[in-house]
Amino acid sequence: MNSLSHSYDVLLVEDDPADALLIEEALQEHGMARSINQAEDGVAALEYLRDAEKPRPDLIVLDLNMPRMNGRELLTVLKDDPQLLTIPVVVLTTSGAPDDVRSAYHQHANAYVIKPLNLDDFIQAVRSIDAFFLETAVKPPRR
Repeated sequence: MNSLSHSYDVLLVEDDPADALLIEEALQEHGMARSINQAEDGVAALEYLRDAEKPRPDLIVLDLNMPRMNGRELLTVLKDDPQLLTIPVVVLTTSGAPDDVRSAYHQHANAYVIKPLNLDDFIQAVRSIDAFFLETAVKPPRR
């Protein structure tokens, strides 16, 4: 396991309060020091990311279907912005439509995970995302 010199910051972009709570609980149960911030849509996520007072996330977990600015639109903005494009983005959504999967990868999502319907499988999927990005993947250096 990597040792962390700072907390592991996650930005959860999710408009469903029940899913957001499950994701946060699954991440917190893993036991590592981290902060989890939530934005309810793409507009709120961009406001968070562009606020110099907020910590830059080590990972963005992104739902596709949200009001105002959806996940597809946000992903496009993130990957077109030189200041944000290196933040890993995992799409975690209910859609398994091939067009959604293909589009997310064309927009440079780092991973695409379909939300399982079974609660235990849902929690395990979130923990797997967390374990990979926290313990296995090497993060880009902070500026």
